[in-house]
Amino acid sequence: MKPIKLLAILEATSVTGPAKNLLQFARTAMAGNAGAPVDVSVAVFRRAGDLDTFLEAAAGVSVPVYPIAEAGRFDQRVLGRLSAVFANLTPDIVQTHAVKSHFLIRKSGLNRRAPWIAFHHGYTWPDVRARLYNQLDRWSLRRAARVVTVSQPFERELIRRGVPAARIDIVHNAIEPAWGRAKTAGDAERLRDRLGVRPGQRVILIVGRLSREKDHLALLRAVHMLVVPRGGEAAVAIHLVIVGDGPERTRIEAVVRDLNLGGMVTLTGQVPSAEPYYGIADLAVLSSLSEGSPNALLEAMAAGVPLVATAVGGIPEIVSNRESAILVPPGDAGALHRAMREVLENPALAREIAARAHELILTRHTPEGRARRLVEIYTAALDSQ
Repeated sequence: MKPIKLLAILEATSVTGPAKNLLQFARTAMAGNAGAPVDVSVAVFRRAGDLDTFLEAAAGVSVPVYPIAEAGRFDQRVLGRLSAVFANLTPDIVQTHAVKSHFLIRKSGLNRRAPWIAFHHGYTWPDVRARLYNQLDRWSLRRAARVVTVSQPFERELIRRGVPAARIDIVHNAIEPAWGRAKTAGDAERLRDRLGVRPGQRVILIVGRLSREKDHLALLRAVHMLVVPRGGEAAVAIHLVIVGDGPERTRIEAVVRDLNLGGMVTLTGQVPSAEPYYGIADLAVLSSLSEGSPNALLEAMAAGVPLVATAVGGIPEIVSNRESAILVPPGDAGALHRAMREVLENPALAREIAARAHELILTRHTPEGRARRLVEIYTAALDSQ
């Protein structure tokens, strides 16, 4: 069978969620586990001084990458450079992964030369300018052959933006079932020492971009309730580890100081992989106000770490309250505090929800299952030409 030639257009310097998912798909396809052969190539936008993290990760799995130089977000020369990459590769399918790449494919007219599959991962909320920029999708996505998103709320949002419901597919993210399972006591102790985790402290872990929709501030308030309890509760010895970086870092650091949580909170910044941090975690938390199909959720499930998360986006489509996670309302520091306390103080509950969560990874969220579903979408798009 002739391989499907896939060109993915990506905005990535580090290995963020969309980049991670794309490389996972490429590895699965190269191993022959996608249901049909697929040759994956990637075009990424590059500015002077950008990190090489994504380029290195792609090289590590033998995925060819074609950098498209740009001077800034609205560099018009990108259109010609993107068209040149397209002409050189002559892909059967072109897919895009963010607002800019969606816009450029439609603006360039390349969507008329090959079926266009747009991946919608949701939006970050760093500032008003970015929110206005996100509105470009109202024009772009209406012309995609298919739009792949990760949750029912995102599907409804796309329909409100004018994308026909018949063109939308929901495909949740995936993870290797053994991810996070290779850990040794020695490695864990060294990492705890490096992070300043004191003996007896329980580790609470949150992984993700430091942006407003992740609501780290509610988590910090909940942590404060654990260590400075009221109403006769006992204090819990914990250490919060925040993995990731982003525009909210300064605000988070200020709240850590204001709540006098120094010595109980560590911000690691961007790391090559969060996997070692799950090896020391007693509890993983997602405090988000908005989510799609978060990789951090799947990472905790695969690593066997019990999870407390907000019931937003696609999270309730993946885990069930009090079965495979404890789910709480978004923005409610009190509910977050009570859920974390319950899991930390009830080892049997923690073991039960972690075990059920890992079973879901084995049955519903494998890379092979996700890759086969995507290949079905690509094949249908080609057949409908």
